[in-house]
Amino acid sequence: MKVDDCKPLVEVIRGNIVESIHYGAFIVIDSNGKVLAHEGNHHLMTYPRSSIKPFQALPFIEMGGAEAFDLSGEEIAIMCASHSGTDRHRAVLQSMHKKIGISEDDLACGVHWPGDSATREVMKKAGQEPGPLHHNCSGKHTGMLAHACLRSLTKQAYLEPNHPVQTTIRKSLSEMVAMTPEEMPAGIDGCSAPVYGVPLKNMAQAVANMADPSNLGANRSQACQLITAAMRQHPVMVAGPGKFDTELMITARGDVFSKGGAEGYQIIGVMPGVRGKESPGLGIAIKISDGDHSGRARTCVSLSILAALGILDPAQLSQLECYGNKPVKNWRDLIVGEIRTVFSMTEQEALTH
Repeated sequence: MKVDDCKPLVEVIRGNIVESIHYGAFIVIDSNGKVLAHEGNHHLMTYPRSSIKPFQALPFIEMGGAEAFDLSGEEIAIMCASHSGTDRHRAVLQSMHKKIGISEDDLACGVHWPGDSATREVMKKAGQEPGPLHHNCSGKHTGMLAHACLRSLTKQAYLEPNHPVQTTIRKSLSEMVAMTPEEMPAGIDGCSAPVYGVPLKNMAQAVANMADPSNLGANRSQACQLITAAMRQHPVMVAGPGKFDTELMITARGDVFSKGGAEGYQIIGVMPGVRGKESPGLGIAIKISDGDHSGRARTCVSLSILAALGILDPAQLSQLECYGNKPVKNWRDLIVGEIRTVFSMTEQEALTH
């Protein structure tokens, strides 16, 4: 990533001084290929990280995996998730494992403490240790193992790039982002699964097409609709209580699906018809260049874009105010500054860009 690729998107003010700046890039595109707005280099090649999870689940759903294993909406949603390891998340995964015929020992994602602080504290007080089902990517890995079982493939080495599950995922993803598999640089994600580099514009277009898949063919269109419906109807499965993706989808009341990724990545799909009768679906892809490990920049950018597009009304924005532009407070609860987006994108500019 080059310095010229990114523009100032979010700044943190203390007193009268700009104390910190988050640089990045984003693009908004509709399912017809029209660019509504962008900042920075929208051809920036980067890893979407966990934001590609809905696309990693897509070929399994296309093959009839949900029907074959009688998966519920919650179970489809958690395949697309970076879940926070609550008891409910684990229960849904255990149900999936029973249906598929796999065990927790088959997961190769690794182990970490649950992201949900309440669950984590209860476990520590009880002297419990985390297991693979607490890992935020265990839903994705369960989906990949289900994919292998559906095709009677070996479960061993299911994460190897040349395993049929992974080659199928790579091919499907390449079709969605309008690239060849060879054009997508390969890497290894934090959970040891393959991850692929995709330009922001291509990713945003894929998100728009997943939101509005009418031109993708009947089977793929049906699979996209099943995935986005599951995410929107079961947002707690996608992240967890108090997590941005979950809270945004709850507040937007089904108008969007949302999936964050590590190192400051975010995708948001806006469903067709949300901006008016016959309006196309939209895809938004955001990358914060410094990795945004606090998460404050990508959420501010996301809400500013959605506000400018007219997707969220003032009441909805108020419900999400902790994720957007807001005062900076110290430990005495005194307002000492402000965090705010610094790009300009009014709704009219977005409509006519």
